[in-house]
Amino acid sequence: MITWFEIPVINMDRAKAFYEKVFDIEIGVHKMDGLQMGWFPNKNESGIATGSLIDAGEHYKPSKDGVLVYFSCEDVANEISRVEAAGGKVVSSKKQISPENGYMGYFIDSEGK
Repeated sequence: MITWFEIPVINMDRAKAFYEKVFDIEIGVHKMDGLQMGWFPNKNESGIATGSLIDAGEHYKPSKDGVLVYFSCEDVANEISRVEAAGGKVVSSKKQISPENGYMGYFIDSEGK
């Protein structure tokens, strides 16, 4: 089970705007231990992962070969439809994983990941 994720970014404002537009959410920006972090909304529910955008520092580098993160949403077609207008690229539109596991879409975000 995923409990947290960090998405390295080069430009916090651009990445924040991208994810806010795609997921129709608000990301709060905070400073922690000298790093700027953009926290995704947290419902404090057991089994629900949350995470942060994190400014590119010595140990945080955006990479096309990074971790693949799966976001939960009501209908992935809604989020995928907003990716390109937000500055990203759709790699795969909505497709069924399986009847038991629902659907997925795949995109590259504004930071190239």
